[in-house]
Amino acid sequence: MITLSENLLYIAFIFYLLSIPFFGGAIKQKKNLDHQQNSGKWATFGIVISIIGFAAQLGFFFTRWSIAGHAPVSNLFEFTTFFGMCLVGAFIIIYFIYKTPLLGLFTMPIALLVIAFASMFPTDISPLIPALQSDWLHIHVTTVALGEAILAVSFGAALIYLVKVIDQTKKSKSTTWLEVVMYGLIATLGFVIVVSAFSFADYKAEFNWVDKNDNEAKVEYHLPALVGPNQGELLTDGKMEPLVSVPGIINAKKLNTVIWSFGAGILLYGLFRLVLRKRIGAALKPFTKNINLDLVDEISYRSVLIGFPVFTLGGLIFAMIWAQIAWTRFWGWDPKEVWALITWLFYAAFLHLRLSKGWHGERSAWLAVIGFIIIMFNLVAVNLVIAGLHSYAGS
Repeated sequence: MITLSENLLYIAFIFYLLSIPFFGGAIKQKKNLDHQQNSGKWATFGIVISIIGFAAQLGFFFTRWSIAGHAPVSNLFEFTTFFGMCLVGAFIIIYFIYKTPLLGLFTMPIALLVIAFASMFPTDISPLIPALQSDWLHIHVTTVALGEAILAVSFGAALIYLVKVIDQTKKSKSTTWLEVVMYGLIATLGFVIVVSAFSFADYKAEFNWVDKNDNEAKVEYHLPALVGPNQGELLTDGKMEPLVSVPGIINAKKLNTVIWSFGAGILLYGLFRLVLRKRIGAALKPFTKNINLDLVDEISYRSVLIGFPVFTLGGLIFAMIWAQIAWTRFWGWDPKEVWALITWLFYAAFLHLRLSKGWHGERSAWLAVIGFIIIMFNLVAVNLVIAGLHSYAGS
């Protein structure tokens, strides 16, 4: 069953990958970009392949659930793959409403990066810790993932809008910040490549260290230690000594992974720029030539309009109920709780500015992009770097 579950995830990944060139082929036909007309055979093939991949990932999800005996959302691998699946599911629904193939060309690569990112973490099925042995695991975590996935579709639509509307013929603040966003996506790919390479080389380095409670412990690195643990002592011969050490409140191993990811992202981004000889945004701009800006703006806004209340239920209301059951308090200023609140406040401000102040178009698109960056910071940095009650999620 475990092999079947893993194979279904691989199949889903392959089908998602195969769907991208079909969505790319669909946008070559101007008439296919009008949501009031038929989407054409290329887009039809693309969405059918996406649905097959989504069905395979659903199979992965439920077979893993049957093996584990609980919803597979209890660690970073499981949560992130579920998040990727919800992102694809949200895209499929929105596609049938608006018939916009270009959204698939931007959204499916993001889903692939999310799933590839998840696959870099331990995939073992392990028993739940006591705090997670509750039905609220299913309710809270799955609702959060679904809400964030719908909000991520808003990011995909906003990215299309910005690539289309920003003048790439001259350097400006807009082109610079758009390139920063592109770099972030490329850095995720860099993370996958780096972790895969060192995993293939079977790199391991063990350290003794002292945690924030002054307890001695051991930790095993699978990437060379640019950042070492608090009062760390290298135990493995022939491996790299850390350049610096960090306090026990910070998870040094995971911070080290983040630094490697950013470094790999810089190198990979430089390679893309060398090959393309232009900004990434400028290279993507021809794909948006015939896109309807009002339609993309509407998709971005409506995704937030739907995703925000779903996230409110999962990220705040259900979370506080479970916190009271598990830890006997509704709120404790844990880093994960704080960033969930920041995410909620940001999207509340997004809707206020959109509805009351008339922030449409480019300003609204930038807000959607910033919102997704906050979501990813919560998923990556808070889980991987900052120690807290939710640190189990990074295992």
